[in-house]
Amino acid sequence: MMKKIIVAIDSFKGCLTSVEANQAAVRGILDKMPDVEVVQVPVSDGGEGFLEAFLATKGGKLVDITVKDPLMRPIVAQYLLQGDTAVIEIAKASGLTLLTAEERNPMVATSYGTGQLVVDAVRRGCRHIIVGLGGSATSDCGTGMLRAIIDSFAEHGCWDDVHELDDVRFTIATDVTNPLCGEQGAAHVFAPQKGATPEMVVALGARAKRFAEASAKHLGRDCQNMPGAGAAGGLGYAFLQYMHADCRSGIDLLLDTIHFDDLLQNTDLVITGEGSAERQTLMGKLPFGILQRAQKHGVPVLLIAGRIADDQLLLDAGFSRVACINPPGIPLEIAMQPETAKENIRHILASAGDAYTLNDYTLI
Repeated sequence: MMKKIIVAIDSFKGCLTSVEANQAAVRGILDKMPDVEVVQVPVSDGGEGFLEAFLATKGGKLVDITVKDPLMRPIVAQYLLQGDTAVIEIAKASGLTLLTAEERNPMVATSYGTGQLVVDAVRRGCRHIIVGLGGSATSDCGTGMLRAIIDSFAEHGCWDDVHELDDVRFTIATDVTNPLCGEQGAAHVFAPQKGATPEMVVALGARAKRFAEASAKHLGRDCQNMPGAGAAGGLGYAFLQYMHADCRSGIDLLLDTIHFDDLLQNTDLVITGEGSAERQTLMGKLPFGILQRAQKHGVPVLLIAGRIADDQLLLDAGFSRVACINPPGIPLEIAMQPETAKENIRHILASAGDAYTLNDYTLI
């Protein structure tokens, strides 16, 4: 019987998309084992590559619209239409990569553009909106998004249309379980990555607390401590509090959508990976989600990464083998070049063939 390998590698942030990493791995596998069946599964946990993962696995139509970026400048952003379902990756409109390092300032960055994507999807008849929360430049608790929704309906004189949102089901996808406020909240944990100074962190935390308390008083419910409320600078909170969203693990949502457990039937090996693998990989990150699914079916999992730490912890968790794609001593600026990364992935997978008994793909 032909052997089957599933390749499901996360993006190497700032370097390769999931699709590009998968393709490089497939070339390496087929160089060494040309007769195997290889199934490519583009993946994302809700951040970078979320839209592309859904498009590659489920199809649909990409919609381009002009929205505001985090500094309220016009840009063209995309979301995905699949029948009456829309898939939105908030980084397309409100992402950190849309700003230069000098422009990063979560005191002023807004999620307004994400709200414009939501409005457009609703007006096209979508009744289920899946939102990938990750890579945001903002820490505005989703107030920009809410303002965009209010502005849009007011501009068109269609206040009654606001009730259209009552019939829309929202699902937010994130690997972040942080609450909105406090030491583990959006401001304290994530805002420094977005350019916040210590003084800004304190101000943002206070601002989030005031907004949450006012929202709870106004709506009679309080979602600030729900897992995921702190995702994407508090955008998770806005969806939970104002849209009654369901919160799902990004990787679980995607794997369920593509029926990954069915794909695992008669599979001999799964190859997954990410840019940097370490103990935090075991705290709900994408490769760990892949591992958990594969373990239920008794399928071994090979983990590759551009940087490896805590090797033994990863092996103890169940990864059959952990492999760094980069040769020792390679400068970071060279390793991060896309063509170099692709070649290193291809090479490590071709070499990894020597670590298997090629008749049965049993790891040694």
